Amino acid sequence: MDVAGVEKLVKDWYEKLDVHAPMVEVLPLLVDSGLEMQFPEATLYSLADFEGWYQGVIRLFFDEVHLLKKVEVNLQEDRAEVDIIVQWEASFWKAPAAHSQRIVADAYQTWVVVPDSDGNPRIQLYVVDKLDFHPGSAQL
Repeated sequence: MDVAGVEKLVKDWYEKLDVHAPMVEVLPLLVDSGLEMQFPEATLYSLADFEGWYQGVIRLFFDEVHLLKKVEVNLQEDRAEVDIIVQWEASFWKAPAAHSQRIVADAYQTWVVVPDSDGNPRIQLYVVDKLDFHPGSAQL
């Protein structure tokens, strides 16, 4: 596992979120066991937890865009610690509103990435540390 591989994982992750990729494409980016994902609304501990969460958010948010502003990889002996700032944009609609709303926020995240049995980087820990909403953004 090297810095370029971890950076590619981060890029691939957000590209898949933007297009609401099917689970068969998203799950291989996560570890099979020992997963922990901390979002503002939930903490997930398994692939099944993630699948339930993901199916909910892809039905709520649309026109998503993730723009990477910072990816800082700190390689350790058996893992990589990754500091990320990603600008997240998404629209959502709450019935019976006449119009959708748009969220624009910088998400500050901390990841721990570990190699799988083939040496490919996989997300083990995913923490959304803070959401910094832009002026005029809708709120969650």
